[in-house]
Order: sequence, then C-alpha cells, then structure tokens
Amino acid sequence: MDFTIRPAAKSDCKDIWRLIRELAIYEKVVDEVVLSYEEFERDGFGKNPLFESLVAEVPEENKSKEGFTVVGVALFYYTYCTWKGRAVYLEDLYVMTEFRGCGIGKGLLSTLAKVAKEKLCTLLELDVLDQNSRSRAFYAAKGAWDVTAMDNWHTLRFDAVSLNKLANEAP
Repeated sequence: MDFTIRPAAKSDCKDIWRLIRELAIYEKVVDEVVLSYEEFERDGFGKNPLFESLVAEVPEENKSKEGFTVVGVALFYYTYCTWKGRAVYLEDLYVMTEFRGCGIGKGLLSTLAKVAKEKLCTLLELDVLDQNSRSRAFYAAKGAWDVTAMDNWHTLRFDAVSLNKLANEAP
C-alpha cells in the first residue's frame, strides 16, 4: 500500500487528536485522557511547541472506512541525557487498526530515527504498557531493549496532585 510519512502541520491537529484518542481506547485508558483539544493544539502547534509529530497519510483511494487519509502518527519531543547527550522521546506511535501490517508503523519509526539523527540525538526512548506485548515485540524487533528488565531503571511520575503538593512545600 502506498503511504507518505511527513511532518505534521497545524491543519493535521484534528487528525492527530483523533488518533491519540483511538490509541487511548486501544490501550483501554481513555478515561485518563483529561487534556482538552484546545490545550493539545496550543501545546503542539502554538507559539512555543512542546512536541512534534509525524503523520502517515494514504492516497484518497485508500482512505479508511470512515473517510480518513491520515492513518498514523508518531508524536515526540526532545530530552537530554547527561550521560549520552541529546535524545528524542517517542510519546505515542499509533496506526489505525485497518492499516496495520502495511509497514506504516515501521515507516513512522524509521522516519523518526532519521529526524533524531539529523538533530544529533544519540537515544530514542519510549515507554510501552506491559499489557501491549505486540508493541513490545515490534520495538524489540527493530532493536529496542527493555531498560527496566536489563538495567533496573524505573519510570517514576508525579501526577497533578503530587506535583501541586510538592510545589507548595517549603524549600
């Protein structure tokens, strides 16, 4: 199947938002999506974008059952590792179910790797839910390794309540 991978434009924001919501439904965590569309658009396509995206687009003749031509997304941002240098963090990679197995996920990941190399990044990092064995296998097949299992690193998070409490503590 023909498809194109390209940097997202502001005009793609509604499609990206749709795909991110589909991913949350797929991962059975849709109740955790509390961000509004307006916040999402501001954060990705406003004056100081906090993330970038790549989109996968198919020709009109191959559009989805619902009529969409943007069928995949890779949403990412840059970080820094004090041991390794510049890094890119892949927040989400999602391909609509009916387009899986066509190389679109591989195309998004490969294009992101090229972007990372152009930005002089030495690492591409991501998290995958334990229950998502299919995705873990996909990334492993492309050369990713499980840092938690191999190096005993753990991802920690302060949620909004914890963050507010911490911010209000005296220094």
